[in-house]
Amino acid sequence: MNTIFRWSSLGLLLAGVLAALATRADDRPFREFGDYRVHYSAFNSVFLDPKIAAAYDIVRGGDRGLINIAVVPTGTLGGRAAQVSGHVANIFAQRQELKFFEVREGDAIYYLAPFRFEHEDALTFSITVKPAPDLPSYSLSFQRTFYRDR
Repeated sequence: MNTIFRWSSLGLLLAGVLAALATRADDRPFREFGDYRVHYSAFNSVFLDPKIAAAYDIVRGGDRGLINIAVVPTGTLGGRAAQVSGHVANIFAQRQELKFFEVREGDAIYYLAPFRFEHEDALTFSITVKPAPDLPSYSLSFQRTFYRDR
């Protein structure tokens, strides 16, 4: 089955997190830009299975999160390579640059970046995506509150 994520263990987990975060109709887990959908999610890294985290060199911890970005052309099911950058800021305007790395699983391509947070931390994510060198950059932002896993 060809979908946004190849149905590996990490892909299944990330797809589940995307669905769980879409709690309201106006809070869809993607934004549309021209011929592209940018899917996004951010979650506590403790939700990752330790073996999966180790396979991708992701540090799990109660104060560590992970953001996932996938750029999907409209009408297709697989992601595409893109330039992805961004930062996350708390309510005190303390900023962390996000260092994205690419993950390829079959036809699926997505981008992950770790970040740190405090307990009950309201974070604003600001992301820029450039799907191709000849296309404009697209920007999106969203907010999530994170709680330390104690």
